[in-house]
Amino acid sequence: YGAKIRAPHALVMTFLFRSGSLREKLKSIAQATYTHSRNLAYFVFTYKGLMALQSQLQGKKIPLHSFFAACIGGWLVFGENNPINSQIIMYLLSRVLFGLSRLAVEKGYIPQPKQDPFPLVAALIWGTVLWLFEYHRQTLQPSLQSSMTYLYDDSDVWHDVSDFLIYNKRTDSK
Repeated sequence: YGAKIRAPHALVMTFLFRSGSLREKLKSIAQATYTHSRNLAYFVFTYKGLMALQSQLQGKKIPLHSFFAACIGGWLVFGENNPINSQIIMYLLSRVLFGLSRLAVEKGYIPQPKQDPFPLVAALIWGTVLWLFEYHRQTLQPSLQSSMTYLYDDSDVWHDVSDFLIYNKRTDSK
């Protein structure tokens, strides 16, 4: 599963934003794919093993088992701050926040919105990320910085149609 998810992403991002020889790019894609796949496999093995152990020790499965097993697996497998783990954690964070929001409504902790809150969330997220990009760029994750630099800085200068079709790399210094 990790290879299915990571390989296409690594392929696109590497060819869009990385310099180097074809061999270096292919090695980078293979390394990112391997790391993602290995970490997911280690995590699943750790999580399922700890779930089975807890269930065996207590004679039954209880809801906190999954939390504890995942916390330990997350610490052991995804605790190193590197680009692959960082991206996985950011992906999960966004989904967890949405899930917790839905759970809060479902449990009655917050009222059901009268209208879809998604447009407001989208506006606030885009407003915040562009403010961070313009005034506190260094706080953003490097691949997001690269994408936003391409979209909002490099797009200020166009040389020919290849800038649009291939990659527009800024040649003047900012």
